Amino acid sequence: MQGRIHSLESFGTVDGPGTRFVVFVQGCPMRCAYCHNPDTWDLEGGTLMEPSYIIEQYEKNKAFYANGGGLTVTGGEPLMQVDFLIELFTLAKAKDIHTCIDSSGIVFNPDNTALIEKLDRLMALTDLVMLDIKHIDPEKHRDLTMQPNGNILKFAAYLNERHVDMWIRHVVVPGITDDEKYLFDLGYFIGQFDNLKALDVLPYHTMGEKKYQSLGMEYKLKGVPAMDKDKLLDKKKAIIDGIKKRRA
Repeated sequence: MQGRIHSLESFGTVDGPGTRFVVFVQGCPMRCAYCHNPDTWDLEGGTLMEPSYIIEQYEKNKAFYANGGGLTVTGGEPLMQVDFLIELFTLAKAKDIHTCIDSSGIVFNPDNTALIEKLDRLMALTDLVMLDIKHIDPEKHRDLTMQPNGNILKFAAYLNERHVDMWIRHVVVPGITDDEKYLFDLGYFIGQFDNLKALDVLPYHTMGEKKYQSLGMEYKLKGVPAMDKDKLLDKKKAIIDGIKKRRA
């Protein structure tokens, strides 16, 4: 079993609890306008690696992950390589490594029995899923990512049914994902889930624009300013208000 890997990072600090060993997989069907890793989109790119090799790299610095850290797989979209993740996480859990997946949920399909069987196996080996919900509104989600969000929202419900801890991530982009009505709606949606453990509200930044230029790609959000971090707490409050309303 081999996976297509874009890169490895030894000391990730924003990819789950504690200090993390981060695996960036190759391949993603989403086309998020603000994606800062467009070089991970190509399904045929990356380097082939075996799960045992990745665990060996983790072990070289395992002392740094001992205080609440662990292994995170992000991307790209990790769930496009579910068989690889099952083998990787099987090895990780044998060494009592905390496992985390950072996913958009786009691969989830409740009608695909074979996929669900594999996801059930994977979730039994997964301690945490960080689910990126790009936009709660279906049409605006499609405009932003070129993909629907129906199965993504169903994936959140699936994680709750499987009792897998879930962190929700949401990037606030001025004029695109910062409308407080939709932020409230997002909060109202995720407020129903018992497995919701954290909410990360992230400010949009323009640092990815140079990468697009270097790759000869059009940057769809050119001219959109970075999110004012001073306004971020108000945006997060709108989501939290929705959570509270749902739970009331």
